This record gives sequence, C-alpha cells and structure tokens, in this order.
Amino acid sequence: MSSMGVPKKLTEMQMKFAYELVTNEGRKTATECAIAAGYSSDAAVVSASKLQNPKVYPLVVQYIGQLRSEYQKKYDVTFERHISELAKLRDNARENKAWSAAVNAEVARGKAAGLYVEQKIIRTGKLEDLTAEQLEARMKEIINEYSPILEGVVLDDIKKEVKSKQKEINYSSSSSSKSSSESESESQT
Repeated sequence: MSSMGVPKKLTEMQMKFAYELVTNEGRKTATECAIAAGYSSDAAVVSASKLQNPKVYPLVVQYIGQLRSEYQKKYDVTFERHISELAKLRDNARENKAWSAAVNAEVARGKAAGLYVEQKIIRTGKLEDLTAEQLEARMKEIINEYSPILEGVVLDDIKKEVKSKQKEINYSSSSSSKSSSESESESQT
C-alpha cells in the first residue's frame, strides 16, 4: 500500500488471491490462497488477513465480493436449471443404454418437482410388547392408512395371519423362558 492512501488499482497478486479465495472456498484456507497467489509463506497469515480487511484493502474486498457474486450467478441452482440438467443427464444415460442411471435421473427430476413424497417412519418398541387390544388398534390404523395398496386382500385374512404370528412369538418366548427356569431348578437340585 502506498503512503499516499489507498491504491486505485489491484495488483496481479491481489487479484490472484481473490480468485484463489473464491474458487477454493471451503477447500483451502485464506493462508493457503495467499501462498498460491505468490505471497511469502512466512507472512501469508498476515497478508491473507489484511487482504480481507476492508479498512486496509477495500479494493481487494470489493473484488472478492464481485467474484463471489459472479460465481453465485454462474452456479446458482434454480428449479428450471436443476430439472433441465437432470433431463440432460437422463437423456445421455438413455443414449448410452445406462438404464439405471436414466431411471435415477428421472426419479430425481420427479423428486425435485415434488411428485414424490419421501416418508420415513421411526418406530420404537416391538410388536411382541403390545397387548392384543393395542395390536388390534394398530392393525386397524395401518389398514385404514394403507387400504389403497391392499386392494384384493381380505381383512380377516390379514388379522388371522398377524394373530397367528403373535401367538408363535408369544409361544417361543414363553417356552424359552420356561426352559431357562427349568434348567435353573435342575441346577439347584
């Protein structure tokens, strides 16, 4: 910096520092960018700090802001751009007969367009821990919720199958607890 105030023009090193900082954001530190721009590694920490200080180097800070703005516009993700890019990927995958990639790109387009709703259900507890009444209530809830996809399946058949599985689970858990208690009583005699 000259003794007569703020310089009117950026130097090559200052412009390179700004470019390195913006294009490597998140991958390089400001110190590494200063070294890549040609600043001495001994003074790189101080140089990087000063170059980002608007009171010391307002033109550099302004240039960094302009570069960031340009990059943001260039790589901005808009709905239209995203859908268009996914369509290009899908079409390229089709041309190369990469069917899985084509399907994935099309599904991603559908998700971006809001055609798919991703739902995750976190369950706690086990069915074995439910009482018969709780299980019955939960079954009714599930059947009501998923009835469109259960067309053609008789409700009584589902109930019978679930109840038989519950009896199997209860029987296996009670027989295993009996056998462990029997072995305990035998070891005591």
